[in-house]
Amino acid sequence: MSMRQHEGDRIEVSDNEDIVRVRAAVKEAAARMGFSKVDQVRLVTAASELARNIRLYASRGTVEVNPVRSAGRSGLRINFEDAGPGIADLELAMTDGYTTSRGMGKGLPGSRRLVDDFRIESEVGKGTLVTIIKWLR
Repeated sequence: MSMRQHEGDRIEVSDNEDIVRVRAAVKEAAARMGFSKVDQVRLVTAASELARNIRLYASRGTVEVNPVRSAGRSGLRINFEDAGPGIADLELAMTDGYTTSRGMGKGLPGSRRLVDDFRIESEVGKGTLVTIIKWLR
């Protein structure tokens, strides 16, 4: 089955195979838009980390992949949203090496370094929304 994304895709994330689907969808969208191989890998890596966070901390959520245009430039915007426990201390969560899951602590800060725009909103007891954008060069 091919993951075609023209005006954007919404992928439900509820198991590890969905993370594979997110990776494939992001790679396909980035390649179609003309991103370099290096930027495709950056986007796929960030998307994989953020989708994995949905599974790890919230069990389920959604990922939306959409082309975006702003100020005469084109890019790929990816939203990661869950209704999980939320993040009590965003500043701490964005610190290199910080982890609550015995992982390497690369997820959020590492993903931020791989993209051009990174925004995170979280409310304890309500969930988290992470939006990333990579602009075509």
